[in-house]
Amino acid sequence: MRGVAEEKDILREEDLTNENTPETEEETKETGEAAADNVTAEEPDTEEKATEEPSKESRKEKKKREKADKKQDALREKIEELEDRVKRQMAEFDNFRKRSEKEKTMMFETGARSVIEKILPVVDNFERGLASVPEEQKADGFAQGMEMIYKQLMTELEKMEVKPIPAVGEEFNPDFHNAVMQVESEEYESGVIAQELQKGYTYRDGVVRHSMVAVVN
Repeated sequence: MRGVAEEKDILREEDLTNENTPETEEETKETGEAAADNVTAEEPDTEEKATEEPSKESRKEKKKREKADKKQDALREKIEELEDRVKRQMAEFDNFRKRSEKEKTMMFETGARSVIEKILPVVDNFERGLASVPEEQKADGFAQGMEMIYKQLMTELEKMEVKPIPAVGEEFNPDFHNAVMQVESEEYESGVIAQELQKGYTYRDGVVRHSMVAVVN
C-alpha cells in the first residue's frame, strides 16, 4: 500500500512540475519582451537627447558669432567714421593754412607796396638833385656822398625786386605807361615814347607806379 501511495505522490509532483514549466517559459518570454520594449523605448530618448544637445550648443555658438560679428561691424563703422572725421579736419586745417599763408603774403605785399610808393618820391628827389649838380662840382665830397646814398638806395630796392620801367624808345604800353602828352619827333616813329616825365617802377610782377611819358604823335 505504501508503494502505491508513493507512486501516486511522485506522479502528482511530476504533473505539477510539468504544469508549472510552461507558465514559467511564458513568463520569461513576456519578461524578455517587456525588457526589449523598455530598451527600444529608452533608445529614442537617448538619441533625441544626443541630437538636442548639439543643436543647443550650435545655437549658442551661432548667437555668440552673431554678437561678435555685430560688435566687429560696429567697431568697423566707428573706425571709418573717425577716419573720415580726421580726414575732413586735416583737409580743413590744410585749407586754413593755405588761406593764412595767402593772406599773410597779401598783407606783406600790400605793406611792401605801400612802403615802396612812399620811397619812390625820395628817389625822384635824389635824381633831380644829382641832375642839378654842375659838371665841375660832381667831384666834390657832397655830390659824391649823394651819389653813394642814391646807389645804395637803388641797390636795396633792386634786392626787393623793385625795378624801373623802360620808357624812352619803347612802344607805348598802357599796362606800364601813362601818356600825358603827345609830341612831334623826327627820331622816333608814331606810338613810340619820346620823353619820360616821371619814372615808373614795378614790384615783382605788378606795377607800383606807371611811367608818365610823352608819346610821338
